[in-house]
Amino acid sequence: MFSKEKFIHAFLSESNWDFRETALSLFRYQAKENMIYREFVDTLHINPDKITRLEDIPFLPIEFFKQHPVKTGNFLPEVVFTSSGTTQTIVSKHFVEQLSIYKKSFTRCFNQFLGEPEEYIIIALLPSYTERDSSSLVYMMNELIQASKHPLSGFAELNETTAKKIEQLDNEAKMANRRLLLAGVSFALLHLCEHHRLNLAQSVILETGGMKGRRKEITREELHAKLQDKLAPSGIISEYGMTELLSQAYTLNGGTSFFTPPQMKVLVRDINDPFCILPKLKNGALNIIDLANISSCAFLATADIGKIHPDDSFEVLGRLDNSDLRGCNLMYY
Repeated sequence: MFSKEKFIHAFLSESNWDFRETALSLFRYQAKENMIYREFVDTLHINPDKITRLEDIPFLPIEFFKQHPVKTGNFLPEVVFTSSGTTQTIVSKHFVEQLSIYKKSFTRCFNQFLGEPEEYIIIALLPSYTERDSSSLVYMMNELIQASKHPLSGFAELNETTAKKIEQLDNEAKMANRRLLLAGVSFALLHLCEHHRLNLAQSVILETGGMKGRRKEITREELHAKLQDKLAPSGIISEYGMTELLSQAYTLNGGTSFFTPPQMKVLVRDINDPFCILPKLKNGALNIIDLANISSCAFLATADIGKIHPDDSFEVLGRLDNSDLRGCNLMYY
């Protein structure tokens, strides 16, 4: 029988677990204790006790986070993270029971792919995000900034003095035997490199995605090429995360494929048959298992299109449009 308390203890203490068995146990638990997910599973006439493969788990479309409180159990959340959006859009809400789980999750992910925060002076370039007190990205970056234990780490505004400040911090990082980590949303980093030419030889750029309709979408390869040409960093890494997830995947330096931490797994579904899981190298829509989502839903069907490579990394190729979503209408009720 699944024990929420034992799982949380194991997660926070970084105990070893068998991913498949843990995910299946968590699925049965959430299919019972999460009202929204239970209704979704029941509507599909699925008996959770008969599910023995990860590929057969029903994945909840992330759109449900916009319409319903996706909560496993009855609790008062420590925080409710919300997605960015305009006044005309409905935002996603992620009810987080314990911030310690989120902090442990993103710290583990950061350490695995970037190292310890104390290796860096961390500057976060997140215009519009910092104007909200409910952004999971801002919370994560603020915690990492504090963990860097350097007085020059912090948030930066996107203004005329930003470029000069960043170049100065690159020099400061070298003298402090650190590297500068410039973490920013895509549209802010693109604005910076279109208006300035810098030499950030001591810097690593961490782009977190997020054009959010502010700029014409470009490919990740195009963005990285522009950043490398105009800012000349020592490395460029991309982060894959979203409000509905408490874990993040990262690319390796210079790569475009994302690698997942131990608590996260990605599968690819057929866009015309959401219950058909595709083999590696086949393009489809991404399903994500995130064991950190213990108090919401760990099994999410995203609107991203991608594929999985033989080394289990995954690539994001685009987004489902309205016509694609119609092909997934079996997922809605």
